[in-house]
Amino acid sequence: MSDFVFDRGNDVASQTPRKARATLGSDDAEEIFASINPKILGRFVHYLKPHKAFVIGAQISVLISAATAIAIPYMIGQAVNAAVGGGDDDRLDTIIAIFVGVVILNAAAFFLEQWMSSRLAQRVIFDVRRSMFSHFQDVSLSFMDKTHVGRIMARLQGDVNALQEFLESTTGAVGDIALLIGITVALLSMDLQLGLLTLTVIPALIVVRAIWLPFSKKTFREARDASSTANSALAENIQGVRTVQESRREAMNFKLYEEKARENMTAQNGSAAMTQVMVPTVDVLTGLAMGIVIVVGGNAVLGGRLDVGVMVAFIFYVQRFFDPVRMLSMQYTIMQRAMAAGHRIFEVLDVPVTIVDKVGAEPLADFEPTVEFRDVTFGYDPARPVLHNVSFEVQPRQVVALVGPTGSGKTSIIALAHRFYEVDQGQVLIGGRDVRDVTLESLGRNIGMVLQEPFLFSGTIEENIRYNTEGATREDVISAAKSVSAHDFIMRLPEGYDTQLGQRGRNISLGQRQLLSFARALVADPQILILDEATANIDSFTEQAIQKALKVLFAGRTCIVIAHRLATIRDADKIIVLQQGHILEQGPHDVLMANQGLYSRLYTSAHASFDDAQVAATGDAEFATRT
Repeated sequence: MSDFVFDRGNDVASQTPRKARATLGSDDAEEIFASINPKILGRFVHYLKPHKAFVIGAQISVLISAATAIAIPYMIGQAVNAAVGGGDDDRLDTIIAIFVGVVILNAAAFFLEQWMSSRLAQRVIFDVRRSMFSHFQDVSLSFMDKTHVGRIMARLQGDVNALQEFLESTTGAVGDIALLIGITVALLSMDLQLGLLTLTVIPALIVVRAIWLPFSKKTFREARDASSTANSALAENIQGVRTVQESRREAMNFKLYEEKARENMTAQNGSAAMTQVMVPTVDVLTGLAMGIVIVVGGNAVLGGRLDVGVMVAFIFYVQRFFDPVRMLSMQYTIMQRAMAAGHRIFEVLDVPVTIVDKVGAEPLADFEPTVEFRDVTFGYDPARPVLHNVSFEVQPRQVVALVGPTGSGKTSIIALAHRFYEVDQGQVLIGGRDVRDVTLESLGRNIGMVLQEPFLFSGTIEENIRYNTEGATREDVISAAKSVSAHDFIMRLPEGYDTQLGQRGRNISLGQRQLLSFARALVADPQILILDEATANIDSFTEQAIQKALKVLFAGRTCIVIAHRLATIRDADKIIVLQQGHILEQGPHDVLMANQGLYSRLYTSAHASFDDAQVAATGDAEFATRT
C-alpha cells in the first residue's frame, strides 16, 4: 500500500505522508511463503476450539478411512492366497466377508470425513467472517480513509475463500500422511527386501521436489500478484463506470484491462503448469516402483520365496502409495495460499481500534443539547492541522451554519462532534460533557447526520427509513415520510413503502433519496442534527420540498448545517465563517453583512450569480414566447 493518505472530505486536498497510523501492508510486498507458519496456525486453533467435536470426529474418521484403505490390499492378498491354495473354502469366505465389511467401513468413514471436514470449514469461516466484519464496523475512520476498498474486499472475500479451501483439505492431508506411513509399514512388514527396493524411488522424489520448490514459490507469487492487479483494475472500472461512459473511454479501458488480464492468464498458466509438473513425475516414479515389484517380486514368486498374494498386495500398495504423494503435492499449493491468506486476515483483525469508550464512560442522558468546541486543533496528519484553536458554542435548539471555502475545515468540525476522530488539542463537548467521557452508542443515538449524498442500503424503503431505529413502527415511518414531503412520491412507486431499492438507491432520484434520509433522521429523533451540504446537489424545484422538510427537522432540535448555498442559511441563529481552519467571524446574517467581511463578499457574489441566472432564464422564456 502506498504511504500516502487521502484525507477525508474536502478539508484536505493534498496527499499527506503518514507513518504513525495503522495500515494494511501491501499484498505485493508480502513474502509469506514458509510452508508452515506456527503463529498463523496457532491463531487458527483459536477458531477451531469452539468446534472440538467436529475436529475430533473428522480426525477419527480420516484415520479409520486410512486404516481401512491400508487393510484392503492386504485382504485382497490374503484372499488370493486362500484361493490359490485351494481346499479351504471357509477361510476364503471369511476373508471375503471381512473384506466386504472393511470396504463398507472405508466408504462410511470417507463420507463422514468429508461431511465433517466441510461442516468444520464452513463453521470456522463463518466465525472468521463475523470477526472481520465486526472489526471493520469498529475500526476508526482514520484507518478507512487511507485503505483502498479493493484491498479490504480482497481480504474479506479472496483470502477467506483460500482459508476455507485449506481447512477443507486439512483432514485429507492428515489422511494422506497416515496412508503413506501405513503403506510403508505394510510393505516392509510383508517383505523387507522387496519393500526396501520399492521405496528406493523415494530419494528421487525428494530430489525432484527440492528442485521444484524454489521455482514453484516464485511462480505462485507471480500468479497471486497478477490476479490481485487484474481484480483491482476490474473493481476500479466497475466503480467508475459512469465516468468511463461519460468520457467514452470504453475502448481504451478495455485495452488496458486486457493487458492486465493477459498477464494474469500467463501467470496463472505458469502456476498451473508448475502445480501439474509433479503429477507426471509421480506417475513415472509409480511406474518404476511397479516395475521393481513385477520383476523382483515375480522372480521371488517363481522361486517359491514369496506368496503370490503378497505380490498382488504389493502391486496394490504401490498404486496406492503414490496417490497421497500426488495429493500432498497439490495440497502444498493450497497451504501456500492459506498461509499468505491467513497472514493478511490476521493483519486485518490486528488493526487497532482507536476510537473506543474509555473506562468509566457514561451514556448521555437528560442533557441540554449544546455543542461546544474549546480551542480545538486537529489534523488527519497531526503535523499538518486542518483546524487551529477553533472555539464556538451552539446553544440548545439553535441553528448554526458553517460556511467557508472548500478545505476550510467544515466537514472536520462535524466529524469531531460525532467523535469519528480524536482531537489533537482542546475539547469537544456535547451537553457540557467531553465526548471522550461519554459512550459512543449514546453519541450515535443523540446526534443525527444527513450527508450531502445520502447512503441508502439494499432493502425496502421502509427498512431504510427506520434503519437506525429498530423499534419504529410502520405508522412511525409513514408519519415521518409525510412530515418531510416524501409520502406522495413513495406511494407512486410500484410497491409503495415495500419497494426494493437498487444499489445505493439509484432507482430513485437524488432528491428523493435525500428526502428518505430526512425521514430516517426524523424517525431516529436525535436531539442534535447535523446536515453536511444536504442541498448541494439538489435542483431548485426539489429544494423547495427539502426546505419544507428541513423546517420540520429543525423544530425543537439543535442543528449544525454546512451549506454552500448561502441563501438557504440566512435565517440561521448564528453563521460561523471558516477559512483555512480558522474562524474569521461569526454571528447572524445581518451582522455579518454589515461587517463587510468574507461572508458578505461570498453572499454578494452568490446572490449576483443567482440574479444573472434568473435574468438568463427569463430572457430564454421571453424568446420562446416570441417564437
